[in-house]
Amino acid sequence: MPLYEHVFIARQDLSNTQAEGLVEHFSTVLSDNGGKVVESEYWGVKTMAYKINKNRKGHYALLKSDAPAAAVQEMERLMRLHDDVMRVLTIKVEKHPEGPSVQMQKRDEREGRGDRDGDRGDRGGFGGERRERSFGDRPDRGERPSFGAPRR
Repeated sequence: MPLYEHVFIARQDLSNTQAEGLVEHFSTVLSDNGGKVVESEYWGVKTMAYKINKNRKGHYALLKSDAPAAAVQEMERLMRLHDDVMRVLTIKVEKHPEGPSVQMQKRDEREGRGDRDGDRGDRGGFGGERRERSFGDRPDRGERPSFGAPRR
């Protein structure tokens, strides 16, 4: 059977459990039609680049499936009819990559990053001592003509 990756965006006013319930619902639709879900990921609420149906944010989810085309078509049809689903993207792939998706890897990196106070060193900032600006070996500009004076 062909392999697919499905990403969908659900409305922002759903709770996390409701959004994860949508993932489960569409997984059962695939399995009922002869396919199987290899892996599913809930990416959480993310800000979108532009408004969709007056929503600035949405619940993102990924499904990796091994299903016949008829099962995928039925799932997409039900997703497009569902009021809570705003966008659907299905891609046919040659093989599913190992490990978590790029979105989940980004989340893991952010959690492991921890405190960032020492990354840029002491830069002064607010409340710090005011430093004198050094212009190095820059030559003096000399006299500048005033704006009303005629040029020669």
